[in-house]
Amino acid sequence: MSPHRSPRVRPILGLLVAFLAASAPACASVPRPSYSRVVTASAYTSHPDQTLGDPFVAAWGDELTPDMKVIAVSRDLLREGLTRGSRVTIEGLPGEYVVLDKMGRRWTNKIDIYMGKDIAAARHWGVRE
Repeated sequence: MSPHRSPRVRPILGLLVAFLAASAPACASVPRPSYSRVVTASAYTSHPDQTLGDPFVAAWGDELTPDMKVIAVSRDLLREGLTRGSRVTIEGLPGEYVVLDKMGRRWTNKIDIYMGKDIAAARHWGVRE
């Protein structure tokens, strides 16, 4: 992916959908709702200089471990449904990421990808728009 292109973030499971799926019988033929959105994506680590308080505790109190695939989202994205527990895929990165953290109020249309203790990986990712 070109460093000048915005990564696409595609939610694949929101809280409401997770609640409905948990209350209904499992059915492989029921598609999960999804949509794509282009956002600014940066990276962060559990370094004390990058967090407020305990660097291994996210904004909602979830404990983070370096192997987790987690993102923090700006509060405007929370209001638009990308809420705690939502699962997303990020163009250019393998696997699914879970929303377990939120960003400061100054940020909009932005995600922050958790990179555990890997400061080099976070710097390599940088900020992609």
